Amino acid sequence: MCIGGGVSTIRQFLQTGYINEMHLAFSPVFLGSGEQLFSGIDMSALGFNQVQKINGEKATHIIVTKS
Repeated sequence: MCIGGGVSTIRQFLQTGYINEMHLAFSPVFLGSGEQLFSGIDMSALGFNQVQKINGEKATHIIVTKS
């Protein structure tokens, strides 16, 4: 399943345990302060303990999964 939405939507799905894997792509563009995706969420307590980092040419990809 692919979840579309903003930070608030993703945080709600994380906190209810519906997400098993996340693929985040970060591009070095600053648009302002924005919302904090992981603020106040204990990812370890939710079972996320595997992190893979892939450096791309125009973005850095982070894949976080539950074990």
